[in-house]
Amino acid sequence: QVQLVESGGGLVQAGGSLRLSCVDSGRTLTGYAMGWFRQAPGKEREFVAAVSWSGGDTLYTESVKGRFTISRDNTKNTVYLQMNYLKPEDTAVYYCAANSHYDRVLLVHEYDYWGQGTQVTVSS
Repeated sequence: QVQLVESGGGLVQAGGSLRLSCVDSGRTLTGYAMGWFRQAPGKEREFVAAVSWSGGDTLYTESVKGRFTISRDNTKNTVYLQMNYLKPEDTAVYYCAANSHYDRVLLVHEYDYWGQGTQVTVSS
């Protein structure tokens, strides 16, 4: 059974850093691309970043380029999102998700599995 569990969220001041982790405790997502999304209050869920199964390909939304880094360690069944130079507008619930098609990672409805989310709050 697939189970994605995020951790690492919290409260941080603007300019600070956080590292989110997403563990696939079911160990059943071999071959899947992984993505991070976020959803702020009153807004739609939006794509943040994605990484291919091999880790060799990554994709970012424009607003986080140069600040966030997505990576994965398949030996640990874990995907990371390193977030640096955080801004108040990064405040949201962050979700990790699994997609069997890397060429569709921008599309929220194309993801097969989702975690429960972790709150990130950036104070000004």
